[in-house]
Amino acid sequence: MRRVFISLIGVLAALLSLTIMAQTAKEIRGPAPVVPITNEPEPKIVIDPPLAEPLARGRVVIQYRAEHLRIVAVFGTAALDVSPRIGHIHVTVDDAPWHWADASGEPLILNGFPPGPHKILIELANANHQILDKGVVTFVIPKAISANVPH
Repeated sequence: MRRVFISLIGVLAALLSLTIMAQTAKEIRGPAPVVPITNEPEPKIVIDPPLAEPLARGRVVIQYRAEHLRIVAVFGTAALDVSPRIGHIHVTVDDAPWHWADASGEPLILNGFPPGPHKILIELANANHQILDKGVVTFVIPKAISANVPH
């Protein structure tokens, strides 16, 4: 009888371990953090002022981040339904009639500005280039930039 009882415990332990191993990923990790786009907060861009030290040398370094949107190089109308949202930025310098798109998510680094005041418009755009949020950074390039400082 004791032998049957020990065997029965072994079988139950094996069944229990199979049941634990058969749990789904959702049961172990919880539900996926993806939510329908209709429930996602609106995307927002956060832009820091240019870094002071490079600016003094004529180089503009601007760090930014996107909230509720992932910066990736994916474009087109089919990407509008992806959740979490995806997009990129548009960059316009000194009210130029043109801009460029950047999908790196890395800080903007710009060179070659003449001395004086400048402005950069950074727009957060969806995969179909529709503007979702924007911010403007203004700065001044100093008149006296040392000739021996590498650019």
